[in-house]
Amino acid sequence: MKTLILLGASGSIGNQTIDIIKDNPSDYLLVAFSVGERADAAERICKIFPGVKTVCFKNRKDALAFEEAHPKKRALYGDEGLLTMLQEVHCDMVVNALVGFVGLAPTIKALELNRTVALANKESLVVGGKLVNDLLDQGHGRLIPIDSEHVGIHKLLRKAGKKPIKKIHITASGGALRNIPLEDLCMVTAKEALAHPTWKMGKKITIDCATMMNKGFELIEACVLYRRPMEDFAILMHDESQIHAALEFVQGGYLCDVSAPDMHRPIAYALCEGKCRYKVKKVKDLSKFKKLHFHEFDPRRYPAVGLCKKAYAMGGNAMAILNAANEVAVEAFLAGRIRYLRIAREVEVALQSIPYIANPTLTDLISTDRLTRGFATERMKVFR
Repeated sequence: MKTLILLGASGSIGNQTIDIIKDNPSDYLLVAFSVGERADAAERICKIFPGVKTVCFKNRKDALAFEEAHPKKRALYGDEGLLTMLQEVHCDMVVNALVGFVGLAPTIKALELNRTVALANKESLVVGGKLVNDLLDQGHGRLIPIDSEHVGIHKLLRKAGKKPIKKIHITASGGALRNIPLEDLCMVTAKEALAHPTWKMGKKITIDCATMMNKGFELIEACVLYRRPMEDFAILMHDESQIHAALEFVQGGYLCDVSAPDMHRPIAYALCEGKCRYKVKKVKDLSKFKKLHFHEFDPRRYPAVGLCKKAYAMGGNAMAILNAANEVAVEAFLAGRIRYLRIAREVEVALQSIPYIANPTLTDLISTDRLTRGFATERMKVFR
């Protein structure tokens, strides 16, 4: 039985991870988890897994209330609480399903503790990819991706063997706004951008799907995970989200990873490290896969992808700037303080304005994150 710590248990990936653990009780045991601001989720999860002894919250008051109600359980809080939980609670695997920059330090800590990390937190590799790979190269821990695209690439590369590859294609649905004319994008609302045609996710990642900032992040992740240059990867627009990745071979032909747009399967693949059988819902009706549509990627519609490529080429702390400015801009758009097209523009301004550090430490990345958030937040006030 594999013991697990689940970070971000109350989010979309966290909830689906709980489904896998619950449906495979002889394979996995949840020993600790975090829920951020969704304190009420802790009660529900503890009822499913009564053996959990440690829970981490975002706020101190929620931790105190939980500990008072559950005197035999330990309640932690804040970013330091996440690190304390990793330090104190033994486990075989850490599932990092946190959203945003907050997920980076726990990934670093888990690897330093020689844990296996199943990673759904994009920012760990986008912002701290070099730090993560340095730890892995030094023999600290192991890293397994959870994103459907990167799980797909992992499976395809194993199956392709030594066959020469021309291009690795990462598919993208294009988000909720993919059919809106370019000239009308300036007027779209948060409600429109949140209406994703195939995936059900949290608000932040759904907006990132609309801008395709998330796809730019996934390109960076793929470069870090598979130690390949950006030129090896391409984005393929695919409406139905049923093909998650594809290898294009030098001698012609493609090898594709195909499954329904459901995260349970890639999560299960990550939990078992691609080595064991697992129980997930299986598609029996192949007619669901008959109608597939593909389009070329349009960089004019999705300038965020170009910004991701630019930041990756810059290296250093540029991707910390990219991520922090995007998080602030997305939050401002969801709150109605800025318009949709300003999201990418504000990221671009931040990349041009925040001081560059060529070889940042984790402390440097944290400082860059704070500086960028302050800078971007002040700029958002102009557009209220």
